[in-house]
Amino acid sequence: MTGRDPQQAHRAATPLELLFDLTFVVAFGVASSQTAHLLSEGHVGPALLGFGFALFAISWAWINFSWFASAYDTDDWLFRVLTMVQMIGVIVLALGLPVLFESLDHGDRLDNTIVVLGYVIMRVALVLQWLRAAAQDPARKVVALSYAKNIALIQIGWVVVAILPIPIGVAIPISLVLFAAEMAAPVFAEGKGVRSGVGSTPWHAHHIAERYGLLAIITLGEVVLGTVTAATAVIDESGWNGETAILVITGVGLAFGLWWSYFILDAGAVLQKFRSRAFVWGYGHVLIFASITATGTGLHLVEYLIEHHTEIGIVGTVLSVAIPVFVFMITSFALYAWLMRSLDPLHIVLVAISAAFLAGGVIAAAAGASIGVCLMLVTLSPYVVVVGYETIGHRHQAAQLARVLAAAE
Repeated sequence: MTGRDPQQAHRAATPLELLFDLTFVVAFGVASSQTAHLLSEGHVGPALLGFGFALFAISWAWINFSWFASAYDTDDWLFRVLTMVQMIGVIVLALGLPVLFESLDHGDRLDNTIVVLGYVIMRVALVLQWLRAAAQDPARKVVALSYAKNIALIQIGWVVVAILPIPIGVAIPISLVLFAAEMAAPVFAEGKGVRSGVGSTPWHAHHIAERYGLLAIITLGEVVLGTVTAATAVIDESGWNGETAILVITGVGLAFGLWWSYFILDAGAVLQKFRSRAFVWGYGHVLIFASITATGTGLHLVEYLIEHHTEIGIVGTVLSVAIPVFVFMITSFALYAWLMRSLDPLHIVLVAISAAFLAGGVIAAAAGASIGVCLMLVTLSPYVVVVGYETIGHRHQAAQLARVLAAAE
């Protein structure tokens, strides 16, 4: 475990990484269903708080593994076994989410015990991986030990919060501090390596960009699943009809539009030249994963609406889809601007038009339009970006990318 070659040609995701990602299908699904359930009952505050907690925990678990694997994946028997242990931890985390949401809904104390147990399982394996890297990659020992120490210390903090009977009003601020510490730990460890002259861990830019793209596709599965549940509700309510067709077309079209707009930029090419831009880009994807998952949650709420099991009405239901799509669009453009160090005026126009379609869907809901019509307007939003890129935006991007890469040379 001496570190992978960060310039290796044709580096791609491994079958083990793809297997590891399957556990996150379950975790995202549980978080989405729990959020939809609370929102349908009108418990907006606990639902959003639980969703934010869950999505950070899930995304962060994936980020921890993926960046380590990009730098130190030996694919030997020990690496595989420790990866399996982390997969068990992810499943335990997912099993603990219903209890977490329930505790937030009741408002007494934050019960994240099982979620923390899942993290303990994952981090025992991850710390062992970092200690192994410290022993076998002596050039970067200071970096690996910093990771191991910080991860262990922060995990102790989570265990204390989980064990002590702390009121929820105190536990949440402490959790926010621990979240901040989680994100600061890699910055500190990698910076320590740079300051000591050994450099950062040898993660591979194109590989890590592909890994993030693969997880985005996994979260898009929630949008597809939400489409199926909504369409099934219509079929159960009134059989196959035009509304069923509209829901299927809009749901699949929305997932496809988000996918298309996400993969417009080859982030790997920029990250390879400007490795220091990886932190903001990588952390910013927590919002990308959360917004896509929340879009699927909104489509789950369409099912509740059709079955007359919701307290938020059609306007609230359409907002539950439109807001995440808007967050996705804003975050995507922000990450693009961060990587390219440029704010393209065309992007401002595209965001404005996209937002207009989203607002149109909400206004249509308030005016009494059917849920299918409202979702059709929402679905058109990402296609504003797609059409803009395929007509003139690709020339803007090609020119910007050439300028950025030339500046690196």
